[in-house]
Amino acid sequence: MPLKFGTSGVRGLVSEMTDLECYLYTLAFVQHVNSVAPRKVVSLAGDFRASTPRILRAVSYALQSQGVTVDYCGPISTSAVAFHSMRKDHPSVMVTGSHIPDDRNGIKFNMPWGEVLKEDEAKISEHYRQLKNLFIKESLPFSDSGYFKQGSEPPIPSVNQDAEDAYINRYLEFFPAESLSRLRVIVYQHSSVSRDVLSHILEKLGAEVVGVGRSDVFVPVDTEAVANPVEIADWIHQYRADALASTDGDGDRPLLFDETGRQVRGDVLGILVAEFLGADSVSVPVSCNSAVEQSGFFTHVARTRIGSPFVISSMIEAGSEGHGIVVGYEANGGFLTSSDICSTDTGKTLKALPTRDAVLPIITALRRSTSKQMTLSQQVLDLPTIFTSSGLIKRFPSDLGHSIVKGLQEEGPPLVSTFFEKTFGELDSLDFTDGARLTFTSGEIVHLRPSGNAPEFRCYTESNSQDSAEQNNEKALEIVEESIRPFFEARTG
Repeated sequence: MPLKFGTSGVRGLVSEMTDLECYLYTLAFVQHVNSVAPRKVVSLAGDFRASTPRILRAVSYALQSQGVTVDYCGPISTSAVAFHSMRKDHPSVMVTGSHIPDDRNGIKFNMPWGEVLKEDEAKISEHYRQLKNLFIKESLPFSDSGYFKQGSEPPIPSVNQDAEDAYINRYLEFFPAESLSRLRVIVYQHSSVSRDVLSHILEKLGAEVVGVGRSDVFVPVDTEAVANPVEIADWIHQYRADALASTDGDGDRPLLFDETGRQVRGDVLGILVAEFLGADSVSVPVSCNSAVEQSGFFTHVARTRIGSPFVISSMIEAGSEGHGIVVGYEANGGFLTSSDICSTDTGKTLKALPTRDAVLPIITALRRSTSKQMTLSQQVLDLPTIFTSSGLIKRFPSDLGHSIVKGLQEEGPPLVSTFFEKTFGELDSLDFTDGARLTFTSGEIVHLRPSGNAPEFRCYTESNSQDSAEQNNEKALEIVEESIRPFFEARTG
């Protein structure tokens, strides 16, 4: 199966991401950059996946073959390499599969001013198709299988430490010294590239940090479907911590649990962070908790399709409409800023970073706790009582998932009601902005969506209690697996 852009970056099975394929996609990116804003330096970083060093070599080779200087930043977060390259006004590339399993990987591309958007992806893909048809394999050091010939593997440049240092200083300058001094925070380290950086920032801001769960083997932590919530709660109770913090593999999606051992879900965390930062306009995907509107905190809320490029486009539009502080976040907790923000505590300015970031929402939520003298759980309880849950079905063919959403859209309420009315009651409305979002007269919401990154089928639910949201999620996924999936599989033969 050919590589393609998902919700964020080019992704595929490691077996599909041969050295040659990664080389060609990187060349396509360079061609696109040169057509828009030529640069002679590109920053490069990667995560801790087993396949990442190999792919980094292919990307580095492609860049150097075009006369580009590779600014290698080592194993740091997607947010950190993007922040560094934007400061230096040059593009960047991040080799990561984010939260998906280790048998997959990906490449994220950033322009000098931020993430590639959907229009950029289309042009990069077109350059790739042209290169695929034109390249002469014999002139390149690749074998017939698409990998570097033995002995021809290029080296990776030495690490530029400036990228990590600048990212750390971003937070140490913006937040007051010792502002987290009353907190004990567990950092779930696993295989995140941000595990040491996050611990360092927390300690420098005065928190007592306890590291747990460090792993030399890649752990696919999905912040929307946490695999080990009981273990995490046990750590919190064992160490009597105020919070547990972590990120996904490439450090752009936060994971935060409160002092009771309950997760602060990403789309709730986003509300708390946006409010504390004084946001006027907030852009969020259609799958996010409706409390963002009901809170009354923001003068403008925009709903988008799922994926950071759509959130970024919405933030750009909000800025052009004259809104003041413009931010965005996703259901996974990744937080984006489109405006520079001045701290009322330190007077320092947090420069805009229009790409998903995990450290900012974690530190901000903890700072909000000390500033308001409220626990994390109390902050959540202060919000409108709308609760969300998310789950997924793994090994769910992407084509089948898209066929299901298309079928539900084409046949509308009669077909949807056939599957869901017995369990959820009368259907009130349907929204196909991204996936199928079903709202029932009871107020319950079920949002079905095939993953854009992996063969998985996701479900988001909203209800008036956390238990109900979680139970509804289980019921909805059961309906998908036992009724909807067989129905559409029979249709397609």
